[in-house]
Amino acid sequence: MRLFLFPFVALCACTAVPALAAEAQAWPPKITFGNDITLNATGNFAWDHADFSGTPQLGSENGMRRREFGATMKQDGVWDAMVYFDFESKSWLDVYVRFESEAFFGRDLGKLRVGYMKVPVGLEGVTSSRAGTFMELAAPIQAIYQGRRTGVEWTLERDQALFQLGGYGGTDLQGDNPGQTYAARAAWTPRKAEGDVLHLGIAASRENPQGWTDGRGVDFDPTARLRARPATALSDVRLIDSGNLAPVGHIRRTGLEGIWIRGPVSLQGELLRADIGRDAGLPDYTAEGGYLAASWLLTGESRPYSSGNVANPKPANGYGAVELAARYSTLDLDDRGIAGGRQHDWTFGANWYLTPFVKLQANYVRARATHNGVSSAPDAMEVRAQVHF
Repeated sequence: MRLFLFPFVALCACTAVPALAAEAQAWPPKITFGNDITLNATGNFAWDHADFSGTPQLGSENGMRRREFGATMKQDGVWDAMVYFDFESKSWLDVYVRFESEAFFGRDLGKLRVGYMKVPVGLEGVTSSRAGTFMELAAPIQAIYQGRRTGVEWTLERDQALFQLGGYGGTDLQGDNPGQTYAARAAWTPRKAEGDVLHLGIAASRENPQGWTDGRGVDFDPTARLRARPATALSDVRLIDSGNLAPVGHIRRTGLEGIWIRGPVSLQGELLRADIGRDAGLPDYTAEGGYLAASWLLTGESRPYSSGNVANPKPANGYGAVELAARYSTLDLDDRGIAGGRQHDWTFGANWYLTPFVKLQANYVRARATHNGVSSAPDAMEVRAQVHF
């Protein structure tokens, strides 16, 4: 871990120290150095409360959902870097350095990022945790999205297109998930103006998981497990679960994604699929799902869009921005004798963006699931208070 962070620390020290702080900004926390170099503190803190009905194993839950804190540093048009950690889940988030080719070659050949980052299959999964329209990810994203891995990623953006290629290897920064992954994403963006966006994309990856040996010398086969929570991450209850699928040879993930923004109204949807090739003569396994979400900003703002993703709207009035949203999602984990279960749910949400840094959310979730012939029908009412910068 220390070796991994060393390039980031060295880069920050070498560029910042010769032109020591010229200007500081109190909020959001920011220091400006010479050569257009800035150092920002960044964080995202969210407290949740959820009440369930309809399922005995789910009751009332409350507590901190996120305690994310870190720092970003950048030289405009040349490079940027980030170190970010969630103290609630005790897990590393983004840790990387990214370089812009135009500063080195005189023309834009894309951006190269090295470090620990999100694998780009699953649009809602790669959206910033502070910018979610809903309090939790849709069930198919929870089950199929791979998460973060250590590697190298190249991104090229043009007026009407976006391309990403990535290669990732080793383990994640928690020391889990050994193996290699190769991923690609492409999007067509014929409209990309403020309040007028059309984004249609496709993404795919292949993961080759590896086995591992624990400290006692016990060997474990490469494995996969797909599952999803019904509404809140404060609870560990999963109504559908594929179980351990070891031994696994490879996992192919594919996704279709779309974003449409027209003034205060927007739509977003995805179709996702995971094809898992199993070894030892076991049959291969397929899981699939999707969601469609709609939002309406009653106060007239538009959802911001840049670099192939969306962000929180910025309030245009002193009383903030108010948004209504709805999402339908479905996930099927039953395949070839594996009774992982099926789940579909409706989520209805209301968001109040009081300032660019304070956000209140309320969600009502109506989930229906069937697993091994047992049906569950939980309803949940949940609220969140979030501060981010």
